[in-house]
Amino acid sequence: MRYYVETDGKVFLVNRAGTLDLPDREEVPFPFEEIAELPTHEPVLFCTPRLSRHPHEWLGKDELPYHSSVSPLAAEAVHTTMPRVVVEGISIKGGAVLLVKGNRGLTAGLWSLPGGFLRFGETPPQALRRELKEELQVKAKLEKLLAVKSKLGKKSNLHWIIIFYRISIAERPSPNPDEIAAAKYFPLQQAKRLLSDDLMREQVGLVASDI
Repeated sequence: MRYYVETDGKVFLVNRAGTLDLPDREEVPFPFEEIAELPTHEPVLFCTPRLSRHPHEWLGKDELPYHSSVSPLAAEAVHTTMPRVVVEGISIKGGAVLLVKGNRGLTAGLWSLPGGFLRFGETPPQALRRELKEELQVKAKLEKLLAVKSKLGKKSNLHWIIIFYRISIAERPSPNPDEIAAAKYFPLQQAKRLLSDDLMREQVGLVASDI
């Protein structure tokens, strides 16, 4: 097991024959807190140090992947620590909730809310409108920002930031088969059972209770 120790954008590395690499446990000379395992090709544990000062001499995580002396594992670990931001829309009509079933990627074969990744340079509303157009060929009205949630994925081990909006859709969804296998409104309780994500299930329940 290697240890990825980060604070304020600085990462602790050790020098092994000229290569800057992630330390083993015995190579970390200060107390630290273990947070979670990273989804790297070798076992790596994300940790936060307990220090009395800011470690100015440590390499910054933004420059680390481009440093000529950094090991591939250290560069990979930096990439996996970057939060993934997604936007999700909750559309409810007559007590039924719109769900989509993905046919590729992390949601393949699973029911979830319509939405997707925030692109570089987009605002969350722009991202959700784009995703709804791409996935379902619809224009949506964003009625209300509901919540911003965070979690570590149970399967992916990635850090997810999920932004939820209440939306209204006048058009009939027409799934893009490149992304979406099916789109359907389900009664609330059935929708909650079908949803594959706990945070989505929680938000759908909260929205429905306010209607």
